[in-house]
Amino acid sequence: MVVGAFPMAKLLYLGIRQVSKPLANRIKEAARRSEFFKTYICLPPAQLYHWVEMRAKMRLMGFNAETIKPLNEEAAAELGAELLGEATIFVVACGCLVLEYSRQKMQQRRKEGEQLAAWDAMRDEVDHLALVLEALQVQVQAAPPPGALEELQVQMREVRTQLCIQDLPPAPQAEPTPEDEGPPDPGLGQD
Repeated sequence: MVVGAFPMAKLLYLGIRQVSKPLANRIKEAARRSEFFKTYICLPPAQLYHWVEMRAKMRLMGFNAETIKPLNEEAAAELGAELLGEATIFVVACGCLVLEYSRQKMQQRRKEGEQLAAWDAMRDEVDHLALVLEALQVQVQAAPPPGALEELQVQMREVRTQLCIQDLPPAPQAEPTPEDEGPPDPGLGQD
């Protein structure tokens, strides 16, 4: 199932917002309770945001606003806490994106490394097979041609037949059996 990038991005943004919301709420509470936090952390960005916003609105409406009245302290503290909360959510979302980007890059580098290793292994195997092929070609070239091999086989058969004829013992003669010899000669064998 393929899901479009936009709905996934929206879902991711909502998830990050929900996770970051408790952190933003704590920052808002700290801004309301702590005078230092409110004075030095929340008020300056709120007043700057108010000044830029009012100046932009006045220019869009065609007025030339030379002086802009600053927000009262309570409204500025509330706006500053909101800005800080939103900035926290934004920073967390950017951090998640950076982490995901680095994870993807690392995964891509790992895959490229595996591919390079596979290519190197294939190249080594091809080199090895080329060496084996060369050795086999040398053996084939050194081997006698098929006609010469058949001639050698014929010569071997002739030599074997000649050896077999020469090595055959004379036909054995049958030994006389006592029945064929007849009665023994009494004079034989006695000296």
